[in-house]
Amino acid sequence: MMPLISILSCTIFFFQFLNAVADITLTGCHLEAGLQVCTTLGGQATTFQVPITSYNEITLTKTSPTTETSTTTGIPNTTEPPSSTQISGSTTTPQTDAVTACHLHGDTQYCVNGAGAEVRIIASSTPTPIPTAYTGCHYHGSELHCLDPSGSEVKAVSSEATAPAVGKKGGHSGGKNCHFHAGVEHCTSTDGSEERDCGRVDRDYNVNLRIGLLFVILITSAIGVFTPILLSRLLRIKPTGLIFTFIKQFGTGVIISTAFVHLLTHAELMFANTCLGELKYEATATSIAVAGTFMAFLVDFTSHRLAHWRQSKIVPSTYDEKCTQHESDDSTDNPPDLAAFSHHNHSIPHGALSSSAISLIILEAGIVFHSLLIGITLVVAGDSVFITLFVVIIFHQMFEGLALGARIAATNSDKVISAKLFILPLIFSFITPIGMAIGIGVLQNFNGNNPSTIIALGTLNAFSAGILIWVGFIEMWAGDWVHGDLAEADMTRTLVGMVSLIAGFILMGVLGKWA
Repeated sequence: MMPLISILSCTIFFFQFLNAVADITLTGCHLEAGLQVCTTLGGQATTFQVPITSYNEITLTKTSPTTETSTTTGIPNTTEPPSSTQISGSTTTPQTDAVTACHLHGDTQYCVNGAGAEVRIIASSTPTPIPTAYTGCHYHGSELHCLDPSGSEVKAVSSEATAPAVGKKGGHSGGKNCHFHAGVEHCTSTDGSEERDCGRVDRDYNVNLRIGLLFVILITSAIGVFTPILLSRLLRIKPTGLIFTFIKQFGTGVIISTAFVHLLTHAELMFANTCLGELKYEATATSIAVAGTFMAFLVDFTSHRLAHWRQSKIVPSTYDEKCTQHESDDSTDNPPDLAAFSHHNHSIPHGALSSSAISLIILEAGIVFHSLLIGITLVVAGDSVFITLFVVIIFHQMFEGLALGARIAATNSDKVISAKLFILPLIFSFITPIGMAIGIGVLQNFNGNNPSTIIALGTLNAFSAGILIWVGFIEMWAGDWVHGDLAEADMTRTLVGMVSLIAGFILMGVLGKWA
């Protein structure tokens, strides 16, 4: 009887021992090509063909020495920190302060979180070499953020969320409002929240079409800027006539609207880009615009002072010369007449023309900076919106060309070298096509959400806005209506100027919806 009891006791003890060691826990589980891949205690990777949504751990339980079944515990993938999970009668608390086993699927990096679920890593820039793990994970609301080895913050999102695949083409998504800034599509969902992925997205680019339309932009810009000059030269249209008044004031409205609606607004959107991070100084864009305004004022003020200084030096010497010639002439005792003096004195109009030329150069600088950006951002926009943007920019270039050409024609004089009249128009005509050529050159590498790109585009937009604000308000608007010929113009000319000014505001404001 005793041997039988001993045998039964040993058998019971043996089966209890088997139950104690039969729980084999697999860790580091993640999805690869739709299959669940886990790591055993020995470090060997094991693949399971099971329906996967999102799993915490997989536990294999041996019910007998010869029979093996698998039991899986699925944990829904949520954005809240995971809680303790009961698995095979034991309680475990998955770590949530790191994501590990990082690997690439194409160009997208995936890691495994503490719950064993695969997550996608979103970073503003990918460090080199690519990290195999991210630590210091924490939650911002419902979003999980971790730190790479350099201390930069990345976002870890569920692998089930929409992710850009290799070679994925950008386009409009249903139920979203999408628009482009700096060639990058920004989409907001129906609830108004903006969706942003800072990685580069491949788009459809018809390069041959872009090269062909480059010359269309060139011709359109040239027509816009040279039309007022040719009208003034060939048809002898007076700068104070109704036609020129309409063109000039329409151009004034275009320039001022461009400064605020296009440049300053886009600069603020650039610096508000989430891929740049939160700015410590919220008024960055407007401060840069103020700097641009001050620089334009400084150049304008200095040029006027130099012109008056040259005038004060030349006028007395010219008058003394005429007096000396008069004293040596015994035929008359009269002083040199005013007509003779004014005929030989070219310094006054020359000084005035020099000041006007400087004002034109300032205006040209503000236009050139943002026209270059227009060319680049037009080209890097995807084919889905390229034609729409192209049509908008055609009108944009035509209107700006008319504004610049009217100002050049208004300062026309026989004392101005004709060649100089064509330098500024030619620069304007070619600058946007040059920007398009640059855009074509960087087409396959351009990422408008790259922080350095955001800073460069935002700074140039804001600075150009400041320049055009000074020129538009001081030189053009106040220069014509407060200090110029429109201050005492007749009612007809005043109404024409006012209507055309408002038309310039409205038309460029409408174009601001697309560009």
